[in-house]
Amino acid sequence: MADLFNKSFSEEIHLDMGGASVILYPNFINQKTSDIYFQQLISETPWRQDDIKVFGKTYAQPRLTALYADNDKPYSYSNLTMHPLKFTPTLKTIKESVEELAKTKFTTCLLNLYRDGNDSNGWHADDERELGKNPIIASVSLGADRIFKFRKKKDKKETLKILLTNGSLLLMKDEAQHNWQHQLPKTKKLIGPRINLTFRIIN
Repeated sequence: MADLFNKSFSEEIHLDMGGASVILYPNFINQKTSDIYFQQLISETPWRQDDIKVFGKTYAQPRLTALYADNDKPYSYSNLTMHPLKFTPTLKTIKESVEELAKTKFTTCLLNLYRDGNDSNGWHADDERELGKNPIIASVSLGADRIFKFRKKKDKKETLKILLTNGSLLLMKDEAQHNWQHQLPKTKKLIGPRINLTFRIIN
């Protein structure tokens, strides 16, 4: 398994993933600003814990979520449909910075709050119909560092893991969702909460 831990990160890291375009910006937001955004989002977001259906069984999601957009288009996954709230000033500020770097106008942001190492997100691809073909997904991390894993759909033995740090941005585009799955696994380490902002386009 390849990894990018404990290496000298440059400002822009292109991950070596056949059939995908994935770029990591480890210092997208400076630490002081990231901490401020984290505290603002923790307090102002109406977090919810929905039930999802996986392989015919219903579970409480092992994380809290919220959906925001500049339109009224819902987002559906795992037999769950979420209806968006309007962007807050905090989210608008982050969104505009992400759009400037990605050269893309995003409509929607799904927020995930991982309260501790027991919260997680299982293997999946962001390939829902409303996202369109080969969607671009911009993922901003705030708070505790967490391991993030990829595996190739056609060869699940081909994997990659990276460390998503406070203030980092992961940009997934082109055929990334078509060819790869990703997950945020549980960890037994005692770690604090992490907020993940995933910007996407739903028209």
